[in-house]
Amino acid sequence: MTAASPAKRPRVRFAPSPTGFLHVGGARTALFNWLYAKKYDGVFLLRVEDTDRARSTDESTRAIFEGLEWLGLTWDEEVVYQGANVARHYADAHRLLESGAAYRDFTPQSELERLRAEAEARGDAFKFDRTMAELSPEALSEKLANNEPYAIRFRVPEGTTEWPDLVHGRIAFPNKDIEDFIILRSDGTPVYNMAVVSDDIAMDITLVMRGDDHISNTPKQILLYRALGAAVPQFGHVPMIHGTDGKKLSKRHGATAVGDYQHQGLLPQAMLNFLALLGWSPGDDIEVMALPELIERFNVNGLHAKAAVFDTKKLEWMNGQHLASIPIDELAAIVAPLIERAGLAKVADLATRHAWFCGVLELLRIRARLTDEIVAQAGLFFTELVEFDADAVSKQWRDADATAQILEKTHARLATVDAWEPAVMEDALRKLAEELGISGGKIFQPLRVALTGLTVSPGIFDVLLYVGRERSLARIANAVSYLRQSS
Repeated sequence: MTAASPAKRPRVRFAPSPTGFLHVGGARTALFNWLYAKKYDGVFLLRVEDTDRARSTDESTRAIFEGLEWLGLTWDEEVVYQGANVARHYADAHRLLESGAAYRDFTPQSELERLRAEAEARGDAFKFDRTMAELSPEALSEKLANNEPYAIRFRVPEGTTEWPDLVHGRIAFPNKDIEDFIILRSDGTPVYNMAVVSDDIAMDITLVMRGDDHISNTPKQILLYRALGAAVPQFGHVPMIHGTDGKKLSKRHGATAVGDYQHQGLLPQAMLNFLALLGWSPGDDIEVMALPELIERFNVNGLHAKAAVFDTKKLEWMNGQHLASIPIDELAAIVAPLIERAGLAKVADLATRHAWFCGVLELLRIRARLTDEIVAQAGLFFTELVEFDADAVSKQWRDADATAQILEKTHARLATVDAWEPAVMEDALRKLAEELGISGGKIFQPLRVALTGLTVSPGIFDVLLYVGRERSLARIANAVSYLRQSS
């Protein structure tokens, strides 16, 4: 079943607090909102909720921007900074005060702490009693005249607050279980729920899609929307992300910052694909999807209510699938700077050998799950000589003298081939094996170690092609010298 298109152009938002890195859970929430906007020709907005000045940092804000930009989740309008809108939050809180939907609370903080402590000692949950704030007009006027500090509390009405959640279905909260909550502190700063509702109204948000840890905030926010005379947006609360042990995802499960994965050899399209499937399903068994297909298939009916599991091995597998399928020129543009960073070649030099470089990447990408693995495997195509792995030597070069003789004959035969082409070289070496009365493997496996230093590599004739005639023959000669010295 496909969700119906929204009645008006959707406006959705991602609203992180800049108090740390962009968590994978936040990135997943941003992605769901972004996909919804793209699917229904909507607007995706970014709001930085920086009202907590003590914990908000420019560094965290940059990290959030960089993480979203790496993933390609760009926003459609100017970034909204919540801290710049405190005057409006203050005004909206006082509108509620003037309408009678809220009231002043002069109760000293010390008194509230004492009452909480007493309730805790009794084993009860503390709930603010509205009668504590009830004052006669004369008492209220006196306190205002004396400039006594006060908080503003919302007057929770009787009844039930409910909404049709896009993920969980109908959710209802009895209002009697919601205490009269503070919307403006005594220092004039807004509380989270007040700031969020004021901003969402100003930004004309039509759908609030966020983690289900916010469900308890939603009835309070709905009450505020109504009291301010604003339309209540749709709500959808997506599940939490757990580690493979079933516990809430945290650093003990490994990297949780999007930026970490950016620098661990992950492709952004693979990360998007993986995040999309954390709490959402396209409705069939398909898993590997490029971004256009994710947009096409996305619908809220596929959102799950149960917790999603972040499996790093599954992420790496998915990255391998994307490595194997993206256009080779796109992969070359991603890997070339990594090759330069590893000190193997300059990006400019790779550009002059673009066809050769793409050929090397075609060999390596089917064997890799991360771009870092491609770089690690690429070294043998850039160095003049290779180091011989001890295990490879003991396994494939056990008889040093006999192996040296085979490699000498291999060198002589390859030196005389008419064309440095895989089919030509393979034919020449198979004929050599027949002449020597041995299997092809008796030539190919020692040759692999001579060329790569390892027992495992891409196809040996592809290695010969991309290492090149001169360097290949030099490596074989070097292997013969090594074996002669060993024997």
